Amino acid sequence: MIMHEKLRVIFFGTPDFAVPSLYAIHESGYTLAAVITQPDRPKGRGQKVKNTPVKEAALNIGIPVYQPVTIKEDSFIDLLAELLPDLIVVVAFGQILPKRVLGLPRFGCINVHASLLPSYRGAAPIHWAVINGESQTGITTMLMDTGLDTGDMLLSERVAIPPEITTGELHDALAQTGAKLLIKTIELWRNGQLQPVSQKGLASSYAPLLKREHELINWEKPAESIYNQIRGLQPWPGAFTFFQGNQLKITEAKLYCEEAVTAKPGTVLELLKGRGFVIQTGQGSIAVNFVQPHGKKIMPADSFVNGYHLEVGYVFGAS
Repeated sequence: MIMHEKLRVIFFGTPDFAVPSLYAIHESGYTLAAVITQPDRPKGRGQKVKNTPVKEAALNIGIPVYQPVTIKEDSFIDLLAELLPDLIVVVAFGQILPKRVLGLPRFGCINVHASLLPSYRGAAPIHWAVINGESQTGITTMLMDTGLDTGDMLLSERVAIPPEITTGELHDALAQTGAKLLIKTIELWRNGQLQPVSQKGLASSYAPLLKREHELINWEKPAESIYNQIRGLQPWPGAFTFFQGNQLKITEAKLYCEEAVTAKPGTVLELLKGRGFVIQTGQGSIAVNFVQPHGKKIMPADSFVNGYHLEVGYVFGAS
């Protein structure tokens, strides 16, 4: 273990993605003065209030946790100042830090972002990288400013996106990469060995929050685009179509055939014994392997075929 007792860190983070970075700071011997996370909120069918993943991790290692509704309150900022942070680390926290908070620590505020900035700024960079069929993404550490992922860049590391990987799988890989790059960044930055690089003047792109319209499958699009959408929205929130007026999520599929077919996009072309069914798209077709009917659990596509009496010629998509 490397000991850094004199460097006091306040950690801001909320979801699972931030947990490896929190543990990495703790295991590297830095003094974690506090963890700031979003308020606990109801989740699941029972709407039970659950701790955020970062809160669970912080409690596990015995770090004080604060959950302000907003971090702009003067009383909360006064509390942060009393903790005398040398560095603030932010990983998927969910709120933009105000200027007064950014000015508290002598080493500034470092953010871990799940893209190769300035590409895919915003809330859902992992989802959109997969949905858009990118072959690579990565992690960028940066100094925070009052903009949305616009601060000066410190370090970056590229991560390949295999053509079959889902957003969930890529998320886990990037979370681990981010934790390692964070520790490397802190060490180099505190020792004056990093030169920040401005994003100003560089071409940027945005990864907005996902909406229901992004989840609905448009069967007129090419098969590859639909395939990327399905894996890009897996395991959450899921890509869906309509079957007999009810929502049907398609949770796993594969590219099937590129041959031209005259059938209407969304049409079931073939039932694959024990392997699901094939759907025509605007260009090519996909084989559906797993689905989730509305209100049901995920099931193999061939079980859906048998249980819901799916036949060749049915056209998905009409609500």
